[in-house]
Amino acid sequence: MMRLDRSRQSDLGTKSVLWLLAATTLFLLSACGGRGGAPVISRGSRDIPPSAPIIRSDHYLVRRGDTLYSIAWKMGLDFRKLARWNHIAPPYTIYPGQRLRLKPALSRTAANTTAKSTPGGGKAAISRTKPTTSQKTGKSSSTSLISRKKAVKSSRPPAPARRLRWSWPTDGKVVQGFSKRDPTRKGLKINGRLGQPVRAAEAGKIVYSGSGLIGYGKLIIIKHDKNFLSAYGHNRKILVTQGDEVSKGERIAEMGVAAGATPVLHFEIRRNGKPVDPVPLLPPRR
Repeated sequence: MMRLDRSRQSDLGTKSVLWLLAATTLFLLSACGGRGGAPVISRGSRDIPPSAPIIRSDHYLVRRGDTLYSIAWKMGLDFRKLARWNHIAPPYTIYPGQRLRLKPALSRTAANTTAKSTPGGGKAAISRTKPTTSQKTGKSSSTSLISRKKAVKSSRPPAPARRLRWSWPTDGKVVQGFSKRDPTRKGLKINGRLGQPVRAAEAGKIVYSGSGLIGYGKLIIIKHDKNFLSAYGHNRKILVTQGDEVSKGERIAEMGVAAGATPVLHFEIRRNGKPVDPVPLLPPRR
């Protein structure tokens, strides 16, 4: 009888050990496979882990190689608005790890409207925004001064804008045209031979040169004036660097291939951040 009890105790002890090992293994597996942890970035580090999310809500996390222009291009925004929303002045310097707002901040008027629509918060919001008599006087005088300054400024004739005269960026047949309805056809695809010259369609400044924008391969973006940008994608070799001033017709790259297809150049023109059909802007081909 004593031997039987000892045997049962031994079996129970063995089962307890096995159960404990199984529970420990399951715990370790779940801890390794969890997705809830956020990456930790040192304040002194400028490198962003590849796993860090680039876009979260209405913000963009700047990575090495980004420029304000390339981010605006990627998000379909006017670079001037993106700079204004983030209080970035020319030459629009940004840093890896910086968070950029992709929408304008909530205005005071909108904030007051939100407060009024909140139960119990309307009267308080209105009373806080009511100025006293002395505040009204000071405000009206400062407003009139601003109005006078604006009137003087508006009376000055604006500087004449340079008229852009576009040229074709390379030789070859247009194998895919622009379409407003198709988000994959924001520009032209022009075929040719591998390594043939790609030229600036107008004079301007190189504001991006790299391969950080998915779907464009090795890409060049040129700023021509405050409204117009042009882009040249799927290059085999880039011959310019960011910050270079280029003239119209200057050789800037060599044609490459897109996704293993025949040699092709992707060419885009954007006005105020929005793609436009390049064909009406380009001269007729002979």
